[in-house]
Amino acid sequence: MAVETVMLAPVILLFLMFLVGAGRVVQAQGEVNGAARDAARAASVQRTLSAAETAARSAARSALDSRCGPTVSLSGSDWREGGSVRATVTCDLKLDFLGFGALRQMKGDSVVPLEQFRRVE
Repeated sequence: MAVETVMLAPVILLFLMFLVGAGRVVQAQGEVNGAARDAARAASVQRTLSAAETAARSAARSALDSRCGPTVSLSGSDWREGGSVRATVTCDLKLDFLGFGALRQMKGDSVVPLEQFRRVE
């Protein structure tokens, strides 16, 4: 019985490490999706595209608490009255705590309509 326990211990530890890593990936994906939502919402209330890009970057950075250097893109936005803002946030997740030198890129996307009662410049 002791030999079986000694032989199964590494397998059980490896399985637990896998569960922790998978949980971290799911949590990080949720955080990046939330940052994309916040970035799109912050951009949708701005009057100019340049102000929208600045607001989106700021919202994504504050949502992710500087855990990674998020890259924010507003490409695909329809910047006109009645249009929408598409914010894409990408972030690199480091899985070093598992003992691997792994790096996984997380990507979140969100589309929000432009505010209806404001002027687009």
